[in-house]
Amino acid sequence: HHAWIFGGPRGVGKYTAALELAGILLDPAGEDRDPHGETLRLIKTGTHPDLHVVRKELALYSDNPALRTRKLLNIPIDVLREHVIGGDVGGKFVEAPAYKTSMLGHGKVFIIDEAELIDQTGQNALLKTLEEPPPRTYIFLITNRPQRLLPTVHSRCQHALFVPLDDETMTKWFEQAGLEVAGDEQAWITSFCGGSPGLAQLAAGYGFYRWQSTLDPMLESLQRGRFPTEMGETMAGLIGEFAVAWVKQHDNASKDAANKDGARFLLSMLAAHARIGLADAVHGHGEPDGWPAVIDLVAEAERQLYANVNMKLVLENLVVQWAQAAGPSVTV
Repeated sequence: HHAWIFGGPRGVGKYTAALELAGILLDPAGEDRDPHGETLRLIKTGTHPDLHVVRKELALYSDNPALRTRKLLNIPIDVLREHVIGGDVGGKFVEAPAYKTSMLGHGKVFIIDEAELIDQTGQNALLKTLEEPPPRTYIFLITNRPQRLLPTVHSRCQHALFVPLDDETMTKWFEQAGLEVAGDEQAWITSFCGGSPGLAQLAAGYGFYRWQSTLDPMLESLQRGRFPTEMGETMAGLIGEFAVAWVKQHDNASKDAANKDGARFLLSMLAAHARIGLADAVHGHGEPDGWPAVIDLVAEAERQLYANVNMKLVLENLVVQWAQAAGPSVTV
């Protein structure tokens, strides 16, 4: 099939698989391709003329000045027009790359990363190309939130669900990955990443274990009935540190997008903490102690971040609401 949705958690191989398939689809030898041949060399160096990787950061290189200066929080329709579907961009007509003849004559592959960042207008504009692309033109939508794609997009694509690795496979992966982490940190990362090698690499590289160690006393204070007034500010500081480090290590990265990513990672840590607390309460035959409400609060905080509510306000409000959910004994 020519159009695919690769869905599943972050860091479980969706984009990597799309690149591997591109190596087969764009090589005249197909599955019998030379693993050291020219096609794979061009793909690895990012210079294959018929492989088009579409990301939100492409807005920085647009001919449209209005596109170059906007925050990189989604994939604007004009990025799709410039790099996939064609059309009017800032008063200039752009021929559709999807309908051009392939440069090397063996087809074209379009990989749209973080496809959930395409808004409804952009998704609707993409429908015709998804349904009837030229021969030997393949489109892969990579997303960890396939539910954010329209039903009409889903109906035009085949689906491949990527799932987390099991514990045995993750153990083998750690042995091969060469991450320099101590035993306690590796155990924590294994629990936190939930079978995602990509997330494990991020956790090790950006010190998420330190985040947990920093927040643990404050989380314990919440459960003991004391309100940690510094917790919201501390979380915002950790996220800010992550965003700065991310931008330094990635060319053309958006600090706004990095802040959102950092907030999602931190919220996933808090959600994991709450799930463990709930499991301990249930297995100990005790009361849930407000944990279900806390889990809902973390999910609501993530929804607010997606709606572009001020991050610091979201975090401060989460701590206040958490304190109230922990029980009437909490002192604010």
